[in-house]
Amino acid sequence: MDALLVLIAATAIGGVVFLPWMRRRRAAQQARQGLVVASDPMAGYGFVPLDALDVRLPGPDEELDGALAEIRRTGDWRPAAALLKSTGDDWERRWQRVQTLAGSAAFELAAETAEQGRPGSAGTKGGQPAGVQRAGGIWLRTWRLEAPKDPGGAQTHAQFLVLQALRDPGSQDFRMILEEARTVCGEAALLAPGSPIPYIVELAVARGLHDRPADYEELWSKVVQRAPQHMGAHLAALPYWSEKWHGSRKEAEAFAERAASGAPEKSLLPALPLFAVYEHIPEANMVRGLYQSAVIERAIEGAHFALREVPADHPMAPHVRHLLVWFLVRAERYAEAMEQLREVDGHVGAVPWSYGRNPAGEYAAYRALAIAGWERMGGTSAGFTPPGH
Repeated sequence: MDALLVLIAATAIGGVVFLPWMRRRRAAQQARQGLVVASDPMAGYGFVPLDALDVRLPGPDEELDGALAEIRRTGDWRPAAALLKSTGDDWERRWQRVQTLAGSAAFELAAETAEQGRPGSAGTKGGQPAGVQRAGGIWLRTWRLEAPKDPGGAQTHAQFLVLQALRDPGSQDFRMILEEARTVCGEAALLAPGSPIPYIVELAVARGLHDRPADYEELWSKVVQRAPQHMGAHLAALPYWSEKWHGSRKEAEAFAERAASGAPEKSLLPALPLFAVYEHIPEANMVRGLYQSAVIERAIEGAHFALREVPADHPMAPHVRHLLVWFLVRAERYAEAMEQLREVDGHVGAVPWSYGRNPAGEYAAYRALAIAGWERMGGTSAGFTPPGH
């Protein structure tokens, strides 16, 4: 199984040192508890065991799974090209598939580089892999060489370069790789003028290169012209306005609220404020009742509303459900958390799990806490409808 390595204040000494230590200690304890329950054969609830959780995607995509399996088996790029061609202008699904294909190539290259860098292995020079290019896994390099006019290949290549840069933001090559990614985004935009995908990829480039707000707004307008309700694009744009990057909590929340309030029917955008809240949850948080606060409750209800409105197979819905699990468990709303787990269990390639070093373990820990809370409230496995998988 491919694993994508995706890339998420206290004032006194007690707040700076002790509270984070307590938080890590508590998280480790919860993770251990979660692993115990998750290792039980699904504890009677029909959940997927820990070692079978898929960390690549937030939810199932059989066509993408098939393409990835064929790429692994043959090393041929054509299954990826055919997949994106069949996806057409389903922009939400296409964006997710481009990310996953690029992540697969990045993981493949990272694995090859690690193998070449081992002492005694062939193909190394001075401790660095010899002849390793930044163009991606072999199949992605070949795709770009043999079909340079394929917009899917250019989009995947651009996203691959972003992932390469974000692997080590402190490296001396960081800016150079992002500049290269911007060039490839331009090529992809020329190959498919109506597609928002190259501009969505470029949002991460602009953030990493510290584009001015006016320039970022101009880039964002190109996305909105092509896909104004694109949830994935809004999630990609949100970090720029957060205090971790170039904005503030107020700016990020304003961006999310504007999108949510202006959303038409059958849109996921009313869930965007939940992501803005998550971006600004304090690391050292020991405040009781924070997750029952009016701000968080309103964001949770917005996410619930959005999920009720959109089709069940909306490709971005699992992203919302995974973040809801995180908030609902912390808010001790265990029955609601179990409802979301029923919908997403089996796949964990989403925020917040993907921010950690062990996405499957962190998801399993929260799943275990949800089960424990559900049972404390009188729930049982007999009264729980198992996931469909």
